[in-house]
Amino acid sequence: MSAHVDTFARDRLPPAAQQPEYLFQLPELQFPAQMNCATELLDKRIAAGEGARLCIQAPGGLRWTYADLQDKANRIANVLVRDMGLVPGNRVLLRAPNNPMMAACWFAVVKAGGIAVATMPLLRAKELGQIIHKAQVTHALCDNALADELATAASQCPVLRTIRHFNTAPDSDLSTSLEAAMARQPAQFDDVRTAADDTCLIAFTSGTTGVPKGTMHFHRDVIAANLCWPKHVLKADADDVFIGSPPLAFTFGLGGLLLFPMSVGASTVLLEKASPPLLLEAIAQFRATVLFTAPTSYRALAVEAGQRRISAPLGGSLRKGVSAGEALPAATRALWKQHTGLELIDGIGATEMLHIFISHDESQARPGATGKAVPGYVACVLDDDGRPLPPGQIGRLAVKGPTGCRYLADERQARYVQGGWNITGDAYRMDEDGWFHYCSRTDDMIISAGYNIGAPEVEEALLQHPAVAECAVVGVPDDERGQIVKAFVVLRAGHDPGPALVRALQDFVKQSIAPYKYPRAIEFFPALPRTETGKLQRFKLKASA
Repeated sequence: MSAHVDTFARDRLPPAAQQPEYLFQLPELQFPAQMNCATELLDKRIAAGEGARLCIQAPGGLRWTYADLQDKANRIANVLVRDMGLVPGNRVLLRAPNNPMMAACWFAVVKAGGIAVATMPLLRAKELGQIIHKAQVTHALCDNALADELATAASQCPVLRTIRHFNTAPDSDLSTSLEAAMARQPAQFDDVRTAADDTCLIAFTSGTTGVPKGTMHFHRDVIAANLCWPKHVLKADADDVFIGSPPLAFTFGLGGLLLFPMSVGASTVLLEKASPPLLLEAIAQFRATVLFTAPTSYRALAVEAGQRRISAPLGGSLRKGVSAGEALPAATRALWKQHTGLELIDGIGATEMLHIFISHDESQARPGATGKAVPGYVACVLDDDGRPLPPGQIGRLAVKGPTGCRYLADERQARYVQGGWNITGDAYRMDEDGWFHYCSRTDDMIISAGYNIGAPEVEEALLQHPAVAECAVVGVPDDERGQIVKAFVVLRAGHDPGPALVRALQDFVKQSIAPYKYPRAIEFFPALPRTETGKLQRFKLKASA
């Protein structure tokens, strides 16, 4: 049933025995054999008479309806097929900050039966070249502002045959201008009737381990992601206005800022730059109601968000905040609620699973707990031999659902999928009520003098100190103890690093948690190394240590 003429992706799927068990237990997860997710999310809404609904907004006054987005996506799809020679199954690299044309390009690729390979804006030529080579990317649509690095990568990657640039200046080269080509194409396009299990996107991991991997997701995965967490946990509606910071190249951003709002007929605000000050201004300007960002951003936003009264409890518009991308410290949750009156919705997802699979809604939040398995998914905690552990014991988080890990020709598939389970690499414990509590990444558990110490627990204690703006904890080798706990700390303004503050922080931690867990070494940093999506890169700290 596959519509792919270019069978590169299908030929490189992991063997069936190495794929996870897929669960389609909810009635809404019974998918037909053929499905194009762009048709489901965009064209069917317009066919239902909702084309005039507001879909995308951006600074500068840009406002696109669903019909406007369809018009742009259809024209780009025609450019891809008629001018650029795309056939179903070809991989198309997308390179842009979060803006409306990036969204239109994503839908165009999927409509045409291509495979979208979105890339983070900050990637350099070497990193882009690795992605182009790994996914054998043949076409690219690139924001003109990011053209230079792609041009350098393309010069070393002959497989990339053709590039079009968008958001170009009026006097730019019309031969490579996407907008000029769009103007010559009709606004009608018949979406390719892809199979539900045809790959429609390859998402590359954001590289917290330093070695990115390509994860393949089907058309049915995109729709399943919309029918599980958003429907049962987020519970947004057509009147909501979504906003946030994660790039559309990150599945957290693709879902939260494009797919999820469109699945309920809502609108989204796309910001090319989303630093905390700009994000706060945009929330007020666009009367945003649903915010997606990382825990570090919520911590940076909290005080001023309260002062600006951006939340609904304080008279503003914001009514929901979603945190994912890394573990949410209880101190950050409490700080946000203190200043805004809003309870954050926490969740854990993975690029391999496409989006969030364990979460809770605002009414059921528990400090320090991520939540329960999202409807459509099941989860448990396994020991090293793959056996379920009883409540209260720390082990490896394992998940099954309608989505799952399919690495693109990568030997690490066998480590991520074991016994039909997706093994996420997170250490968790489950309590008697079925709530999952994050402990650490499985490779970040610190064993010091025989004690198991979870880095997040020490970080949580440090974050309670008024001098600490951010911190990260790793284990470093020690001849006597095997490992010791080392903390990297970013200080708030007005606090001076030095031996006195080191001792004060160590004593503070000893009073908060078991004394053996305190950081025996503390180093002050101006900033912590993070990926473009805000995830902490502990491997860089370990290398530094």
